[in-house]
Amino acid sequence: MSTIIPIVVLIIVFLLIAVRKIGSVNFRIWQVMLLGAAAVLASGAIAPADALASINLDVIFFLFFMFVIGEALAESGYLYHLSHRLFSRAESVRHLIVLTLVGGGFFSALLMNDTLAVIGTPLMLYFARRHGISPKLLLLTLAFAITTGSVVSPIGNPQNLLVALSGGIENPFITFPLYLAVPTVISLLIAYAFLTRAFPGEFHATALVHTEEEIRDPALAALSRLSLILLVLLIAAKVVAAMLFPAFEIGLTWIAAVAAIPVLVGSRRRFEIVRRIDWPTLAFFVGLFVLMASVWQSGFFQPLIEESSLDLAAVPVIVAMGVVVSQFVSNVPFVALALPVLEHLGVSTAGLMALAAGSTIAGNMLILGAASNVIIIQCAEKEGETLTFCEFARVGVPLTLAQTAVYMIWLSLIPA
Repeated sequence: MSTIIPIVVLIIVFLLIAVRKIGSVNFRIWQVMLLGAAAVLASGAIAPADALASINLDVIFFLFFMFVIGEALAESGYLYHLSHRLFSRAESVRHLIVLTLVGGGFFSALLMNDTLAVIGTPLMLYFARRHGISPKLLLLTLAFAITTGSVVSPIGNPQNLLVALSGGIENPFITFPLYLAVPTVISLLIAYAFLTRAFPGEFHATALVHTEEEIRDPALAALSRLSLILLVLLIAAKVVAAMLFPAFEIGLTWIAAVAAIPVLVGSRRRFEIVRRIDWPTLAFFVGLFVLMASVWQSGFFQPLIEESSLDLAAVPVIVAMGVVVSQFVSNVPFVALALPVLEHLGVSTAGLMALAAGSTIAGNMLILGAASNVIIIQCAEKEGETLTFCEFARVGVPLTLAQTAVYMIWLSLIPA
């Protein structure tokens, strides 16, 4: 019975996130996830001690500090002031979407996709209000850009980092782009094609008129600018250290914490900023960790992977499994299970890259496929906008199938 309860709860959570409503009661994603976590705890499917141990504090604190920086950037007005420099060349909606896909994809590979989700969501909603563009189009563009772009880097997302650190890959900052840069560029082009087909009425020829936004709080803007500079410099230091001194590890949580110091220490509005950050998303992740830990402990999925009759070392199988299984147990736990299995099978470097690619682009299929999707939607709902399960899946499912084919074909052609 304890085996089946987490699976039943997981299915109910998926259904509630899809419909978001029972009768006259509306549910937020974080509420549904916390209810799911409470259900497995109350049923005894996971012990309280195991539930506490399952909560990844590195992720929680990383997001907390990033939310502080993102809130300070938005509240001071510096984020929108900076966006004028980056996007003022966008002469049309089409051009803006291209810049978002390219820029979001590139910076997610450097700053991690969750970071871009925090910083980019208020910016997308600003563009939607300023230019009369569908916020759903811009939110989907951001989600697909940062998920797809993060494939190409060992620090683009947590599962890639796990593959890089635990997969025994030499020179990951060279290996990842070498194997994955070309299919990732193709996948970004495919994302553009699917977005134009899904929102044909938005891609009109009307020119976009950009105006430079005034900075609302110069003191907070100066501090948030310093935080942003620190964040970029520390991540650059992490990249260099990983290449030159592989044994020297700079934790992402510490990077985010140091970068947030100017705002938390130097601003008189520190308590207001902390109060305004996206606490529901942090609650969502606590619930997610507990629910997924109970699913993992149930042992339901492990035999399906380990006793499969498929050739688990084959690149197409690895990519496909990454896409499918990540929808149910999240990509990081899937990668954690798959790595020792693939190591036992003596999988090639191409196979490890297939694991990274499949588990990452899984995030483009459904909302729960990537943490960055949830961050985007939770941040958007703070400002009265959202993406429903079906709206995301309408574009995300066919897009992911097309991108999966690209990575399968490309990685299959690379010699082992």
